[in-house]
Amino acid sequence: MKKEFDILVIGSGLGGLVSALILAKEGLKVCVLEKNNQYGGNLQTFSRDKLIFDTGVHYVGGLSKGQNLHQYFSYLQIIDELQLHKMDENSYDKITFGEDETEYPHAQGYENFVEQLSKYFPAEKENLQNYCEEIQRICSQFPRYNLVGNNQYNEEILHLNTKRFIESLTTNKKLQAVLLGSNFFYAGDSENVPFYVHALTVNSYIQSAYKCVNGGSQISKLLIRRLRGYGAEIHKHTEVAEFIFNENNEIAGVKTAVGNEYFAKKFISNIEIRSLIKLVGEERLKKSFLNRIMSWKPVSSCFSVYLVLKPCTIKNFNYNRYHYSNKEMIWNAYRYKKESWPETYMLSSTQSKHYPGFAESLTAISYMNFEEVEEWENTFNTVADEHERGMQYEKFKLEKAEKMIDALEKKFPDLRKYIKKVYTSSPLSYRDYIGSFNGNMYGYSKSSENPLKTMVSPRTKIDNLFLTGQSVNMHGILGCTIGAFNTCAEILGKELIDNRLTQFINKNKSEK
Repeated sequence: MKKEFDILVIGSGLGGLVSALILAKEGLKVCVLEKNNQYGGNLQTFSRDKLIFDTGVHYVGGLSKGQNLHQYFSYLQIIDELQLHKMDENSYDKITFGEDETEYPHAQGYENFVEQLSKYFPAEKENLQNYCEEIQRICSQFPRYNLVGNNQYNEEILHLNTKRFIESLTTNKKLQAVLLGSNFFYAGDSENVPFYVHALTVNSYIQSAYKCVNGGSQISKLLIRRLRGYGAEIHKHTEVAEFIFNENNEIAGVKTAVGNEYFAKKFISNIEIRSLIKLVGEERLKKSFLNRIMSWKPVSSCFSVYLVLKPCTIKNFNYNRYHYSNKEMIWNAYRYKKESWPETYMLSSTQSKHYPGFAESLTAISYMNFEEVEEWENTFNTVADEHERGMQYEKFKLEKAEKMIDALEKKFPDLRKYIKKVYTSSPLSYRDYIGSFNGNMYGYSKSSENPLKTMVSPRTKIDNLFLTGQSVNMHGILGCTIGAFNTCAEILGKELIDNRLTQFINKNKSEK
């Protein structure tokens, strides 16, 4: 018997799961299809030596009561069950450069942010205050940043350039570098990227910064539990291989790699936009649209080293470290020289469950271009579809891991003595597990010179096909969540979404 849904979501990244849940809450019959063994896209975790490692979500911002992500997750009914650990309020991030022993803090709370950095830059206090004010101003003008209201982009904020703004704010080169120190979270391009990308990324963490206890996959697990509670169907190991079109050029259904068919009235794509184009067929899309998408430049990918530590050897630290070989790297940290890799890295630790105060593992991440793994690009390897890439690939990963440990030992002398096991992931791992183009971390590069070039409406030229996810919206937990609400506003109507969120906000106020 042919089974038809109201909404079929292809891909179970955060944008797809949030979209599915918003629509399921409205009584629609929803189905989510995921090709991999694990749901969640960048929320995925993996287990080694009985320890959990995050692949993408190392910390989350804006989750304190009243802040925007807290409100969104409250609306989605998952906030109360999230297990969170608040990071160091005086330094959720520490920025370091080369041989300089000083660790420059990014603190939670705007006043505290200014206060902590003013200790290192006493003459810059007013400039730091201006920085925080501008970040808040930019964010307040971003559509749905405050849940309701302001649904139009302000052209002025889209064209504001990060480099030009930071240089106009202060002439102190070290402070410029410190303020841009966490730019790993928009792939290290502080020269060309619009300032709103920097502001949206940083602002959430200044508001509040948390780690997900036992990994970010709990977010996807809670969303799926809620979805099933609303009667939605969710299937993994279900790769969509082709669309079934009707005579009106609308999508009637999808066929999976094993030949099963699913039918629906409307479809949401939460997969990489280039993969979607292949499924749809270039002939059904406008040449101008295709050319625009194909001209997008993917942001950099990365190489991650996961270290399982011997018990009680390294003290746990409740913050992230961002290290740069020099402060000039800050403007375009993703441009590195192979021979001096890693020129920058982010390092985080996970506290031991058995020995509080000590770390059980460390995760170090640095940029890596896809070209470095290009010779193995025709190989594919996931839990759902296992294949070996060969001895040369294993040798490549081992050499990179050794280089990373060499770099870390400059900050943690004798680190090798404390390591029990080493695991790695390369751009190929991100490509195969996340489905991103060439393993890119956060979709496509945005430019302040032409910000509209990489902005795509959630509504496509195919009447019943909609888009969500990081390759068409802002990346990150907040970016993908806001993007999902925008996608659902196209399906249900902006007024309905605004009314639901307004009712929710008012209800919360009346309960206080």
